[in-house]
Amino acid sequence: MVEIGGHPLLWHIMHHYSHYGFKQFVIAVGYRGGDIKRYFAEYRLAESDVRIDLGSEAIKVHGDTLTDDWVVDVVDTGRWTETGGRVGRLSPYLDEGPFMLTFGDAVSDVDLGQLEDFHRSHERLATITAVHPPPRFGELRLAGDNVAEFSEKPMESGWINGGYMVMEPGVFNYIEGDEEPLSPGTLERLTADGQLAAYRHVGFWQGMDTHRDRVLLERLWETGSPPWRVWDVGVRA
Repeated sequence: MVEIGGHPLLWHIMHHYSHYGFKQFVIAVGYRGGDIKRYFAEYRLAESDVRIDLGSEAIKVHGDTLTDDWVVDVVDTGRWTETGGRVGRLSPYLDEGPFMLTFGDAVSDVDLGQLEDFHRSHERLATITAVHPPPRFGELRLAGDNVAEFSEKPMESGWINGGYMVMEPGVFNYIEGDEEPLSPGTLERLTADGQLAAYRHVGFWQGMDTHRDRVLLERLWETGSPPWRVWDVGVRA
């Protein structure tokens, strides 16, 4: 619920998914889950111009232009439940067939349609989006006690799970309970069984784990064309 450009990070992620036609959301909550429930309960008011009559307490939405036709389930999955356990608890709320999954702590311009097509073509139980994390520190290459080369950005970085995933219902058989994280745990067992594919994304991806990350994303939003904003620019900003 940390805000970028006046909107929670969750808002940005959901608009990304909605742009690709995914409009049904199931959100697993625990600590401060009530804040998320209230946010969506009051969403129309927050995203519209309104008239409030303080005497009668009547509220009128001016020219209701809200276009977010989402259906949102907010599910309390337990304050101490691990990430894998949270996914497991969502199974009664999901339709049959594959579903998208994200941690909700990063934004990206990944093409979710291509990700879905990749998943279907590889016929695995799960697909993760592999990304190169943005560099945090410059890199030094040393020759003895001398600096042989200095780079503001690391010259090479490994792949990590970018958090944009597609899964089949069979994944629930790999989740062993509330105390099970997705990794290590579920994803490792899927890997051992040859059931985890990786879709390589070389475009924009940025996690938001620190204040520094938030400042970076805020500055990108203020440019008017942040790289993760793939949806209609007509959405209220």
